[in-house]
Amino acid sequence: MYSKLILLLIIFTSWTNPDIGKMYSKQYDSQGILKSEGWTHNNDKINYWKFYHANGNIASEGHYKQNNKDGYWHFYNKNGKIIKEGHYSNGIAENWWVFYDLAANTKQKIQYSNNKKNGFCLVYHGLKLQEVKRYVNNDHQGTWTDVRSFKRDNPEISLY
Repeated sequence: MYSKLILLLIIFTSWTNPDIGKMYSKQYDSQGILKSEGWTHNNDKINYWKFYHANGNIASEGHYKQNNKDGYWHFYNKNGKIIKEGHYSNGIAENWWVFYDLAANTKQKIQYSNNKKNGFCLVYHGLKLQEVKRYVNNDHQGTWTDVRSFKRDNPEISLY
């Protein structure tokens, strides 16, 4: 009698507990060096993950949802310096992304939609905005280096 009750309790708990099948996973290369770590559920990546360069420095970090990158992600070079960061939605680059060129002291802020440059690209040297580019489906549509010409060619865009 008790064994049937315990069996029923285990079965009921497995149906009602969403964390069953969830585990923390670490993956190593053939040399035993950590390549990645994060949460899985039924072999799908979920929640927070970190990926590493061969030297042990972090390469990227962010969240997964049903095995797809989701939310805000950061990417780093082998020396640990950030090289880009941006938004994913269901594995697709969306919204604003920031790209860093540390050697040239430049930064680009680019709008993405459906994994393509769609919108504006703001190019900075140091803290100063140098130029604005416009993209439609990855196609470069124009470049502006002064406010007057930008406003003339883009009257629908408010700068304030």
